[in-house]
Amino acid sequence: MTSTPAPGPTPAPPPPSATVRPLRARGREEAHRAATPLELFFDLCFVVAVAQAGVELVHAVAEAHPGEGVLNYAMVFFALFWAWVNFSWFASAYDNDDVLYRVVTLVQIAGVLVFAAGVSKGFQEHDFLLIWLGYLIMRVALTTQWLRVAKSATGAERTTALRYAGGVLLCQVGWSGLLFLPEGARPWLFLVMAIAEMCVPVFAERVYTTAWHPHHISERYGLFTIIVLGETIAAATIAVKSGIEENDALGELLPIAAGGLLMVFAAWWIYFVVPIHGRLRSNRQAFLWGYGHYVILGAAAAIGAGLEVAVEEAVGKAHISTLAASAAVTVPMALYLLTVWLLHSRYYKVGLAQQLVLPASALATLASTFAGRWAVLVAGLVATATVATGVTLTSRMGRRA
Repeated sequence: MTSTPAPGPTPAPPPPSATVRPLRARGREEAHRAATPLELFFDLCFVVAVAQAGVELVHAVAEAHPGEGVLNYAMVFFALFWAWVNFSWFASAYDNDDVLYRVVTLVQIAGVLVFAAGVSKGFQEHDFLLIWLGYLIMRVALTTQWLRVAKSATGAERTTALRYAGGVLLCQVGWSGLLFLPEGARPWLFLVMAIAEMCVPVFAERVYTTAWHPHHISERYGLFTIIVLGETIAAATIAVKSGIEENDALGELLPIAAGGLLMVFAAWWIYFVVPIHGRLRSNRQAFLWGYGHYVILGAAAAIGAGLEVAVEEAVGKAHISTLAASAAVTVPMALYLLTVWLLHSRYYKVGLAQQLVLPASALATLASTFAGRWAVLVAGLVATATVATGVTLTSRMGRRA
């Protein structure tokens, strides 16, 4: 009589990242959906390019070329922002974390780094070859992801995936004009292509709404906002440190450092004081909110560049007036406050007093531009008063309720 050997332990299934699976839509009501480590890594690599754009903006403004610098910054930042938006909304609907999805995402990150390497040439020499090449890598990788979706989908969903893939590639062909058109025509090409890019999702989703997750997408935007604000603090800190070490100008730089820190703290508080995912119910609401973050994120990054300009002017390294250096900080801060109010804060404000807090703060921030060398500190105090006023009014409303 022979005995049957006892069965051994059942081997654990391979992790999702070790397999290749079809890209299928995730549930829009999926519980506990959160940003993944890969998405956070993606954001951190994007901030490398954002930082490069900020550095070049500082140089342009400090050398008294603000118009050219702001225009180049607007174009470069839109390209970065839009590539990030494309990835984030796709991931919200289809991220399956398999090995192929991870590899393609890493290819997109490589494209971001190529893009970042070309930012300086784009600003200084108007040579957009590396920027275009980095963008090409990112967009081709995204197109392969949409084609993977189309392979697994049927009907209207497949049509939407193919529209996205075709739209992304056609727009990339359009961006090639930056390599050939004369310099004066490039801003107009940028405007046309930016509109075309934003029309792709509207056109693609007319037949089928992708299953983006409201809580996940609001978290993604919030996390990217935090990372951009962190880059703002890092850039300002390095500028202040260099100013103190090279010029022994602690007295001149302390008000700038204090005011800048107060503004960034307030920017964080104001953005996150109310949750937004409950309002993102349709494509119309979500797209307007998502597109508008171009201004929020661009302004947040520009605050850091403005603080660097203010430091350079305070130590005599910038070729601009104190008024212009102050405006480099206060204008983006005012724009940030106003856009945050327009996009979501106003939907959670009750009564005229609460509604007026952020618009009034934006005006007061602009007025602080004329406070001379104390302008940044005054703007920081305005931002602090904005937070305190909002907290006080909310508390009073709560007691009445």
